[in-house]
Amino acid sequence: MAATDSLIEYPCDFPVKVMGLLQKGFTEAVTEVVMRHDQTFDIATIEVRPSSGARYVSLTCIVRAKSREQLDALYQELCDHSQVVMVL
Repeated sequence: MAATDSLIEYPCDFPVKVMGLLQKGFTEAVTEVVMRHDQTFDIATIEVRPSSGARYVSLTCIVRAKSREQLDALYQELCDHSQVVMVL
């Protein structure tokens, strides 16, 4: 398989998990970034899970992925965000 080949068939619904400190504005900040890359994203579908110690929170966002470039750009912007600790 070449480096440019993908196991993902586009378009598809793709889960993106974003983790950060449990703080005011985190969900809104992540939502803003996600919506820049998927204008059809429905914020009502965000799955929110606080950590057992309630210090961190994970958000699972199902985006409509249209290309690898779109996903790469989304991951990069999320990883670069000051409130984001990790993106899976």
